[in-house]
Amino acid sequence: MTQTEPDDPFAEIRSAVARLCDQFPAFYWRQLDRDSAYPTAFVQALTQAGYLAALIPEEFGGAGLSLSAAAAILEEVQRAGANGAACHAQMYIMGSLLRHGSEAQKKQYLPQIASGALRLQAFGVTEPGSGTDTTSITTFAEKRGDQYVVNGQKVWTSRAEHSDLMLLLARTTPKDKVAKRTDGLSVFIVDMKKALVGGMTIRPIRTMMNHSTTEVFFDNVHVPTENLIGEEGKGFRYILSGMNAERILIAAECIGDAKWFIKKATDYANERRVFGRPIGQNQGVQFPIARAYAQMRAAELMVKHAASLFESGRDCGAEANMAKMLAAEASWAAAEACVQTHGGFGFAEEYDIERKFREARLYQVAPISTNLILSHLAEHVLGLPRSY
Repeated sequence: MTQTEPDDPFAEIRSAVARLCDQFPAFYWRQLDRDSAYPTAFVQALTQAGYLAALIPEEFGGAGLSLSAAAAILEEVQRAGANGAACHAQMYIMGSLLRHGSEAQKKQYLPQIASGALRLQAFGVTEPGSGTDTTSITTFAEKRGDQYVVNGQKVWTSRAEHSDLMLLLARTTPKDKVAKRTDGLSVFIVDMKKALVGGMTIRPIRTMMNHSTTEVFFDNVHVPTENLIGEEGKGFRYILSGMNAERILIAAECIGDAKWFIKKATDYANERRVFGRPIGQNQGVQFPIARAYAQMRAAELMVKHAASLFESGRDCGAEANMAKMLAAEASWAAAEACVQTHGGFGFAEEYDIERKFREARLYQVAPISTNLILSHLAEHVLGLPRSY
């Protein structure tokens, strides 16, 4: 596989990202994984190079690039064997602020996010009792004068300990008092430092991969009314576009992972000799790698199609979800083929496969389960009865 396609419009970006990632070799990521540590130096390098501000307009200090360009950046990060979790969050979370924030909010936050003075990497949506049933969240923001007082709990809120700002979804009208279940939800920008001394508690959750995830508790946390994004009660619609961007960007990461696994497997299959010949000469080794490659290329086309629809402002909910599902499945197939090709060495830390294997498994569950995607397609695309 070549590093870039001959007609790739983002070839220069890909090459530049690859060169930056070369400064953070495999042992850097191994050590972070052992220590469950945040990739501070890597995030700083990407920030200084302007990549985490890819989607921020130039007038606010960003690069003003397209979602497709951002997807190319993240794909290359994963293709280099790195972990872009701390990077994709900042890109997609700011979508609600970019599309629905006031001019005052954009001027206040976007230049500082672009420069790296502020990190916006925490997304407070999921709750223990609601899971992916977002309309059933119970975290409540009660308006009192010029403040909202927030009480409740969020879970799987990654990077909360390493973020200056959180994008928070909370109910502002009880579910039993709204006409539609998607009404009464609002989006807020939360200043994490102020919240931590004003009733917010963060508790880390150790997981099978190094994802810096946490649960967050709100106990009478005060958020100024000027930190409300858009109109009160319209927040569900605001985060939907951000969720579509999230799915597309994570799908691009999965494509990058698949390419990493496929190259790793192909190189080893050519080099490793057993019974006097390279193991890659055996069809039992060849076929799983070749099939994973075909799956990856098919998923790659869906990712590009979904990104194109998103950029044109057209509805891309089904395509974004399909891109994420197909890319996650392709990366997992490539991961399986890579481990199988390496045999026992696939489980050795020094080969990095077991780390990437654990990381790749996440995306069939998060940020949305494959089963929920299939239910969405069944109902909204195929016209089958609602199943949930």
